[in-house]
Amino acid sequence: MRISFLSASGQLGGAETSLLDALASLRAARPAWRLQLVIASDGPLAARAEALGVTTVSAPFPPSVARLGERSAASSSGGYARFAAQLGLAAGPIASYTAQLRRALAAFRPDVVHTNGLKMHVLAARAADATPLVWHVHDYIGPRPVSACLLRWNVSRCAAVVANSRSVADDVRAVLGNDVDIVPIHNAVDLQRFSPHSPVADLDRLAGLPAAAAGTVRVGLVATYARWKGHAAFIEAIAKLPPDLAVRAYIVGGAVYQTDGSQYSAGELKDLAKASGVADRVGITGFVVQPEAALRALDVVVHASTAPEPFGLAIAEAMACGRPVVLSRTRGLWAPETLRDGENVVLAPPGNAAELARSVRGVLDEEARGAAIGSAARESVLRDATVEAYARRLFEVCRLAIERP
Repeated sequence: MRISFLSASGQLGGAETSLLDALASLRAARPAWRLQLVIASDGPLAARAEALGVTTVSAPFPPSVARLGERSAASSSGGYARFAAQLGLAAGPIASYTAQLRRALAAFRPDVVHTNGLKMHVLAARAADATPLVWHVHDYIGPRPVSACLLRWNVSRCAAVVANSRSVADDVRAVLGNDVDIVPIHNAVDLQRFSPHSPVADLDRLAGLPAAAAGTVRVGLVATYARWKGHAAFIEAIAKLPPDLAVRAYIVGGAVYQTDGSQYSAGELKDLAKASGVADRVGITGFVVQPEAALRALDVVVHASTAPEPFGLAIAEAMACGRPVVLSRTRGLWAPETLRDGENVVLAPPGNAAELARSVRGVLDEEARGAAIGSAARESVLRDATVEAYARRLFEVCRLAIERP
C-alpha cells in the first residue's frame, strides 16, 4: 500500500506529533508499505519522518497562504473582513499551490491520501483527484464559519474523517452531517519515550535563569504559544502564590504556526510576567526538542486552556511521565471519561487564575497526594493511549476508505 500524508505544518505541535506516531507505527507494522509525507512549512517534522524511512517532500505554502488563519479573524473587530480580503488576494497562489500538490501526488501514486490541517483538507480535495481522501481533524471547525463552509463544499471528495476526540467528532458531524463516515480516534503517546524515569532537561539553563536553590519546586505550562492555551492565566496564577513559597515556573513551547495574530511571542510572555511582578519566578524556555525531558523536570504540570481543548496531547504526555497535572475543565480534553478529579488529575475552572493557583498550591502542599495522582495518571495512559492501538485503528480507516464504493 502507498499512503501520502499531507501536513500543513513542519513544526511539532500536537497534530504533527500524532502524525509522527502514526508514521512510526505503520513503518514498524508494515515495513513494505510506501509512505510519503508532503510538508507545507519548514521545521523538525521532516527530519523526524526521514529518520523513520518516510519519503518527504517539501512543498512550502506561498506566504499569502501560510498567513491565512481564521481563529484570529473571529477574535477581533473587522477580522472577517480582513480575512476575506486576505483570502481573495491568495486565490492565485492557492491555485498554483494546488497544481504543485497534484504533481507531487501524481508522482507518488498513492492508494490513499491522509491530510492534517484545515488548509490541507481543502487543498487535497482539489489536488488528490480520484484518490480516496481521509481528513484527520485535530480542532473544532464549528466556530470557524469560513472553514466550515469550505469543508462542506468539498466533503463529497472525502471518504472518511478521523477526529482526535469524541468532542471534535461531534463538532465535525454538526458541520458536515452524516454523509461522510466520522471516526473518533484518540491520539496516542509513546510510552517508552514519555516515562517517569529518564534524563531531565535543565530548564533554568534553557530559560537563561540562574540555577534554582535546592528545594525549589518547579511548575510548568507546556504548550504552543497559541493565545487560548492560557499563558496569561498561568502567569497570573503564579503571581497569586505566596512570595515566600519556593516555586519557579516555566513556560515551555514556542510559536510553531504561521497564521497571523493567533499566538504570543516570547517577548509578549516576558512582558506579561513583568507586569504581574513575577519576571524573576517565570522562565521562558522556548521550543524544546525533547518535551518528555522538560516534563520530567517539572513537579507539577499545568494545562490552562481558556477555550475548549480538542484533545490536549500535552496532558496525556505529562500523565505518561507520572506528573500530577492541574488542568482546565474545558470541553474536549484527552479521554475525558478517564479524567477523575483528585485521583489522576486536578481540575480547575478555565481562565480563573485564583482557582488555578489554589489547585497548584494544594498539590504542592501535599507531596504524597501529588505523587499518588502522578502514579494514577501514568496507569490511565498505559491503559488508554498506546501507539499500537492508534495505528491499527488509523490503518483500518484508510483500508475502508480505499474499499468505499
